[in-house]
Amino acid sequence: MLPTATLDTLSNGLKLVLAPDDHVEGVCFGLFVASGSRHEAPQDAGISHFIEHMLFKGTAKRTALAISQAVEGRGGNFNAYTSEEGTCFYAYLPCDYLATAVDIISDMFVNAAIPDAEFARERQVILEEIKMYGDEPDSVASENLSRALFPDNALGLPIAGSAATLDKMTPKTLRDYMRRAYVPSATTAVVAGRFDPAAARTLVENALGGLAEGVPLSYVPVKARPRPVKEVRAERDVQQVQLAIGFRTFGIRAPAWKKYAANVFDGLMGRSMSSRLFQSVRERRGLSYDIRSQLQFFDETGGWAVTAGLATDRVQEAVAAIEREFVRIRAKRPGAAELKRTKEYLAGNFRLGLEQVRARMFYFGNCVQTYGRILPPQEVVAGIAAVTADDVLAIANEIIQEKGESVSWVTPRQ
Repeated sequence: MLPTATLDTLSNGLKLVLAPDDHVEGVCFGLFVASGSRHEAPQDAGISHFIEHMLFKGTAKRTALAISQAVEGRGGNFNAYTSEEGTCFYAYLPCDYLATAVDIISDMFVNAAIPDAEFARERQVILEEIKMYGDEPDSVASENLSRALFPDNALGLPIAGSAATLDKMTPKTLRDYMRRAYVPSATTAVVAGRFDPAAARTLVENALGGLAEGVPLSYVPVKARPRPVKEVRAERDVQQVQLAIGFRTFGIRAPAWKKYAANVFDGLMGRSMSSRLFQSVRERRGLSYDIRSQLQFFDETGGWAVTAGLATDRVQEAVAAIEREFVRIRAKRPGAAELKRTKEYLAGNFRLGLEQVRARMFYFGNCVQTYGRILPPQEVVAGIAAVTADDVLAIANEIIQEKGESVSWVTPRQ
C-alpha cells in the first residue's frame, strides 16, 4: 500500500505534514524552508548553503558535539541539503525518539548560534568543497551548463557560491539573512514513520508554533531573453571529455500532463540502462561508460540535460549518436511496448523508493514546498500511466529545439 499523509497549518502559517506508518521502526522529522540559491542577491551567492552548514555548529543550549551525540548516540543520523529553491534539515531516529528529533532540529532552526570561531572554520570547509567540485569534471560540466542555460539569473550560479562571495560574509550576515528567510510561512515540517499523530502535532506546535510570522523570500524569474549560451568550454587535467547537453523546459506551473509526459520522455531517453541513449551510445557502440539524462523542474522554468564521459578520439562519433536519438524521438512516437516498459519502470521505481521512511519525508515535504499541497502517490502513478505516445512526441518536440540547445565541454588540458 502506498503511503498517505495529511496536511495542516499552524496558527503562524507553518505547514505540518504527518505521514504515520505503524509497520516501520523509524521516524524522520524534517524542516523544509523556501531559502535556496535562486533567492539570493549576487553579493549573497552561497549564503543559503553556508547557513545550512552553520546550523550544525551549535545553539544556545547545545554544542555541535552535543547535537551529534544526541542523534547518533540513539542510533540515528541527521543531515541537510540546499537546492536552488530550498533547504532541508532532518533527523532520522528509532521511533521512540521523535521528541528528540523535533527538539534538536527545531533548536538548530530557531536558535543557531553561528559562533565566530566555527564560522571561520566552516567557511574554509566550504571553500574546500568548492575546490572538490572543481576537480570533478562532471560537476564542472554540469555547473557550466547551468550558467549557459540561465545566464544573468541566480539559477545559473553554483549553489555553494564562490570564494569571492563567501569571503565577504560574516556571522551577522548569516544571522540577518536567517531572520528574513526562516519564517513560518516559508516552512514545512514533516513527520514520517512510526508515531502518534496527535503527540507529533503537539511536539511541533510547542517547538515552532511561537515563531514570528514573516514574508517569504522572493526571486528574480527567468526571462525568455537572453537566450541560453550556445557553448561553453573548460580544460582540466583529465583523460576523458566530459559532455553536458541541455535545454530549457517548462516548470512546475505547467499543466500536470506535460510534467508527467516530460518524465516519461526523460525515462525513455536516458534514465536507465534500457533507455535509448544508454543502449545506443554505450551498449551498441561502446562510446561511453556512463551516459544519462536528467530532468529538473523549478517554479517557472526547468532544464533537461544529457551528460556523458567520452573517449577523446571518439567524441564526434558519440555526439552524432546522441543527436540521432534527439532526431528519432522528435520524428516518431514511441512504440507501445517501449512506452509501457518505460512507464512501468518510472512508476515502479517511484513506489519502491517510498518504502524508505526518509524518502517519504523528502517526498511529502517537497510536494508541499513545491505545489502547496500533498500529491497522493496514487495520483503520481496514475499520471504516469495516463501518458500517451502522442504526449511524448509533443514534449520531445517542445524540449529539443536546436535554437535552445546549450553544450558544455570539459576537455583535457592542452
